[in-house]
Amino acid sequence: MRLLLTRPEPDAERSALTLRTRGHVVLTAPLLQIEPIAVRFGERPGAVLMTSASAARIMATHPDLPDLRDRPVFVVGAHTASMARTAGFTDVTSANGDAGDLARLVAQQFVGSGAKLIYLRGRETTGDLAGALTRDGFEVESIAIYEANAVQHFPAPAQAALRAGSIDGVLHFSRRTAQTYLACADALGGREWALRPVHYCLSAQVAAPLVDAGAAEIRRAARPDEATLFSLLDV
Repeated sequence: MRLLLTRPEPDAERSALTLRTRGHVVLTAPLLQIEPIAVRFGERPGAVLMTSASAARIMATHPDLPDLRDRPVFVVGAHTASMARTAGFTDVTSANGDAGDLARLVAQQFVGSGAKLIYLRGRETTGDLAGALTRDGFEVESIAIYEANAVQHFPAPAQAALRAGSIDGVLHFSRRTAQTYLACADALGGREWALRPVHYCLSAQVAAPLVDAGAAEIRRAARPDEATLFSLLDV
């Protein structure tokens, strides 16, 4: 299958390699560029929360990492957990789901503890992890440690392939990348050809902008993880 992968680097090339080993032809078109935000943390928290691998990567070189390295870390899924361990965190637990699953896991772990939690995130996020936990009575400091800047145009190879109709499927890992995909298509007056391939989405939330845009064929992963998303390609 001829695929277009829209997630940011370095995950784009890592995922592309996995797909190529399965026999797919893959073009990468990273539609978001990750940039760190200079910020320092205050007192040591009871636990650290992260919902993206990008946050874990930023922490790998953060000057406050030594103070947080031994803190319990709770993340959404296996990939973010792997990146957190690579960054140097020693006590990492995955919710193996989405932000809602993470909120429930953290609430169960810290109920009645009075622990202060810090949520390390991008400047723009979907969902409201901090809000959900605050409503459950937890003290959560939500800190933006990176920003994901949307590109304005498709890379030339991706643009040419989409125009030519030589892309069978597009993989979307976040609602923001799906929105950026549509914006890049609109910038070229090419929404019609951008909607033509099958769109494979990590979740219903990721798929929502494509549904609203009228994409004819959208497939949604039953669980929000890469392995489940890739399994849709075998159907």
